[in-house]
Amino acid sequence: MRKTLIIAEAGVNHNGSLEIAKELVRVAKECGADIVKFQTAKLDSLVSKHAEMADYQKKNIGKEESQKEMLSKLLLSYDDFIELADYCKEVGIKFLSTPFDIDSIHFLAPMLDIWKVPSGEVTNYPYLVEIAKTGKKVIISTGMCEMNEIEEALNVLRNNGSGDITVLHCTTEYPAPFDEVNLNVMDTLKKKFGCTVGYSDHTKGIEVSLAAVALGAEVIEKHFTLDRNMEGPDHKASLEPNELKAMVDGIRNIEKALGASVKKPSEIEMKNRLVARKSIVALKNIKTGELFTEDNLTTKRPGSGISPMKWNEVIGKTAKRDFMEDELIEI
Repeated sequence: MRKTLIIAEAGVNHNGSLEIAKELVRVAKECGADIVKFQTAKLDSLVSKHAEMADYQKKNIGKEESQKEMLSKLLLSYDDFIELADYCKEVGIKFLSTPFDIDSIHFLAPMLDIWKVPSGEVTNYPYLVEIAKTGKKVIISTGMCEMNEIEEALNVLRNNGSGDITVLHCTTEYPAPFDEVNLNVMDTLKKKFGCTVGYSDHTKGIEVSLAAVALGAEVIEKHFTLDRNMEGPDHKASLEPNELKAMVDGIRNIEKALGASVKKPSEIEMKNRLVARKSIVALKNIKTGELFTEDNLTTKRPGSGISPMKWNEVIGKTAKRDFMEDELIEI
């Protein structure tokens, strides 16, 4: 059975609080996620003082300020991440954080065995080179990307020594409208780039993530929060704990249901074949020596007698004994 890697994206939903971040770790573990993921950045390396907030950020925060002002209240320190990584080990869940600048790549490198590259860094050549040079596996989101941009990014990663790459389809909007999700793109990415694919889900609810797994996603990333009513840019498009648990449980059930690709009766079905299938039976009383015809035979349950697929082999044969109505025919 293929096991989907489920990344519970805490992001900046800790609102700059280490204690809230730890609570998010506990929730991710309790809900059954494989990885809890955060975001690591040095503010001055990430954004200029002139960068505006995205429309969804303005709407979710409810006030006008620069990206830098907003993010200054949301980022944890490097020391916080050291403590947070240790706490993940204590709780028993894999720690992951996305770096948003080269200093943060160098800081996180000893703590991680896999990288998560966000959609906004797909066109950042020096960033991709630093990621690749570590030789670690890479999961890369592709929101906002043209196919040629994805190809260029993968070439940079591969040419500079990266490990295996998983490409996540993504629609960068919070929340992403259902009619702009285009899950079928995952198959296009898999065929084009010959890589493992997954889905980074920014839609409301859990159904699109479940559908993505059914369509072949091997990695699912989904934002979650302790409370969607908390102040911050990403809470509104995040799952609450009970929803995250429902998503994880749903994905695990879908994995079981996908099963094997060989069509044959399952073990549990075999006991039902005799009940559900039919056999050739006497339509009415038949005397010894009578010919079997369409006038004195029919098909009825159970399926423990001669299969109706042998109908033409039975028609025209002679009854070797008396048969009562509804009795299974023997030849």
